[in-house]
Amino acid sequence: MFRRLIRHPRTQAAVAASLGTYLALVARTTRWTLIGAEHVAAAIGEDRPRRPGIIMAFWHERLAIMPLCWQLARRTLPPLRDARAHVLVSQHRDGRLIGDVARRFDLSMVYGSTRRGGGQGLLALARLIRDGAHVVITPDGPRGPRRQAAPGVAHLAALSGRPVLAVGAAIAPSRILGSWDRMRLPLPFGRGVLVAAPPIPVPRDAGESMLPAIAAAMSDACDRADALAGGRGRVGTTVRAGAT
Repeated sequence: MFRRLIRHPRTQAAVAASLGTYLALVARTTRWTLIGAEHVAAAIGEDRPRRPGIIMAFWHERLAIMPLCWQLARRTLPPLRDARAHVLVSQHRDGRLIGDVARRFDLSMVYGSTRRGGGQGLLALARLIRDGAHVVITPDGPRGPRRQAAPGVAHLAALSGRPVLAVGAAIAPSRILGSWDRMRLPLPFGRGVLVAAPPIPVPRDAGESMLPAIAAAMSDACDRADALAGGRGRVGTTVRAGAT
């Protein structure tokens, strides 16, 4: 009975609305620091008259933080001001829930999978990139193992000819949940850091060979964000996110 209740569409909608409202509160009360804005500009290539999109990748454990970061980045980074971003999520009910929450933060959903480097999800994302949209992937999602990247992100970069921008984010304080990925649930009135690593080019004929470098860049970005949010290390310009 309880399982049927929590799977009911109305219950799922109520959970998504509550979580979206909560994250909006976190967004409004967090003091943010942006690290690596120059890497975003380099990945996009501002000198191109009609630019294809880029691929942004982060670990699944930061999924609750990243919608806030996207909205912040659009307001503060000129290359992203009018950008569109599409997030690849699974067709499982958890993916639908994530999609309902993320739409509140100006993100669009693509339902599918790139875990085997193919399929409809991969081709749909490649078309979006060609048309100028950015795509966002969690290479260890939706079920792990934690921080082990599936090859789909590298295959997509090789197929599209676009670099991978590894990003990481942290908010302190946060709660670490008991899920497989040790999901970080941010708390209000904290300090947030968004880190973008240098873009990683991926050759068309050897995409999977770059997977270790992509994974290492995502982990490094997370570790740096954790250190800065916790008050360790050097912090750059601080901004406050506006209302969502």
